Amino acid sequence: MTDSYVCIDLETTGLNPKTDRIIEIGVVKVQNNEVVKEWETLVNPGRNLEERIIELTGIKDEQLLSAPTIENVLPTMLELVGDNPLLGHGVMFDYSFVKKAAVNQKMTFEKDGLDTLKIARKYLSDLESRSLGYLCKYYGICHNAHRALNDARATVELYRKLTELFYEQEDAEGNRSLFRPKKLCYHAKRETPITIPQKEQLYKLADKHKLIIDYDIERLSRSEASRKIDRILAEYGR
Repeated sequence: MTDSYVCIDLETTGLNPKTDRIIEIGVVKVQNNEVVKEWETLVNPGRNLEERIIELTGIKDEQLLSAPTIENVLPTMLELVGDNPLLGHGVMFDYSFVKKAAVNQKMTFEKDGLDTLKIARKYLSDLESRSLGYLCKYYGICHNAHRALNDARATVELYRKLTELFYEQEDAEGNRSLFRPKKLCYHAKRETPITIPQKEQLYKLADKHKLIIDYDIERLSRSEASRKIDRILAEYGR
């Protein structure tokens, strides 16, 4: 049984690690089945949030303005994780965002992981839902949803409950056991920063067409800048 791990949960601007960004990180570190460290931080994504994300998380743009960037907080988070496997409810979602951020900073993030969602899908298929919120309610686990640290804490408690109920049955699977960490595989390509000509063009277009820019031009990647320029040109012309 794996009793030492780090549970990471993220809130993000959307669901795609290639185009969306992290806005909050929650970390719970467990050693020998005891919580030894908790850590959380908001993260400035360099863009305004969509209304649906604000409604879902309760996080507002003004809270993120003074928050650190991912470049500033990622080293701390990776140090907390260390060599431990990751735990998550749908762990690939969080892993893909963190790996993308790490690759963009020329850092390595290769991990093994445990997934409470996969365990629930195998053993709780008769339930109406296997979402974290539903399972926490089902098992009486305290859970304030859609904030990173709260979700991470709830996932740890859910993992403990699933271990109590299903570990012995699942252990018969040997190396295939869902309670044994498996290598997480996500290919992330490093984004190159926005070029000087792209910056100049975006600032000129914004000024010419009197556009309200709800993102930080200086923090765009080259591909993001290209998409922004194309969108402006298509809508407003040169």
